[in-house]
Amino acid sequence: MSTNFQSIPLIDISPLVAKCDDPNVMEDKDAAEVVRLLDRACRDAGFFYVKGHGIPDSLIKEVRDITHKFFDLPYEEKLKIKLSNETGYRGYQWIGENITKGVPDRHEAIDCYKELNKGMYGDLGDPLVGTNRWPADPPNFKKLMEEYLALCTDLSRKIMRGIALALGGSVDEFEGKIAGDPFWVLRIIGYPGATSISDEGLPKNDIGCGAHTDYGLLTLVNQDDDKTALQVRNLSGEWISAVPIPGTFVCNIGDMLKILTNGVYESTLHRVINNSPKFRVCVAYFYETNFDAVISPLDMCIKKTWKQETSNNCLWGASS
Repeated sequence: MSTNFQSIPLIDISPLVAKCDDPNVMEDKDAAEVVRLLDRACRDAGFFYVKGHGIPDSLIKEVRDITHKFFDLPYEEKLKIKLSNETGYRGYQWIGENITKGVPDRHEAIDCYKELNKGMYGDLGDPLVGTNRWPADPPNFKKLMEEYLALCTDLSRKIMRGIALALGGSVDEFEGKIAGDPFWVLRIIGYPGATSISDEGLPKNDIGCGAHTDYGLLTLVNQDDDKTALQVRNLSGEWISAVPIPGTFVCNIGDMLKILTNGVYESTLHRVINNSPKFRVCVAYFYETNFDAVISPLDMCIKKTWKQETSNNCLWGASS
């Protein structure tokens, strides 16, 4: 359960990044402190910033810059990679085509998924069979995004190793049958600047993306440095702004991790409202389990929750 946090914690994960593939990682006091901070952040807020992650700042910025260039193109150009069910739901969406809880979102986006071949997962995977639709303009878009995707996948694995240790499991607890071959989603998103005029054909709506929780394990958010739009809800219902911190990712945990941890960690409601008059971009990477993984509470988390409840009952009995 999240708390009444008033800010989102910032964690320098460089010691964990350096040591997470060492079986004796917890013997390193700096890496062990990162693990403690990850545990606290996942319990208190479900959101945290990371720095010291190892992905070059220049690449993070280049990804945003090329995203701006794509969204600056005429609508007809962007439609060349339009999303449809025939493309495995990959491709471009215009403003208002993405729906959150029945309300059109005020953003446009390119949706990308880990590529699947027909029959890889039987009928289960067939709706998502296909290849990603990358624009020819701007040049180098596909190459840059695929390089970025590989680095985000590796970084997410390292953070999940820290979270596994935070839960008291082995460093590779989430690998193998759970996330040894993780599925991923990349949403390349553009939020129009605030305006008093409705978008063509849509009622006036300032909500770039409605309140929701993510459904995967871990999300990495690469947002513009100069526009505050992402908001996270605390236990009292207050919306806390995730103010951009250059060189960092905003990370949050999703519903799959909530289930796997038996509620020890909670996925947290968040939304996007771009009050700036300037166009804002965000490139969100979603790290998920294996496509065919069974999502159920881990034994270690069932035992941990039972022990906590037993302890609480004993304390209550002693004070009654």
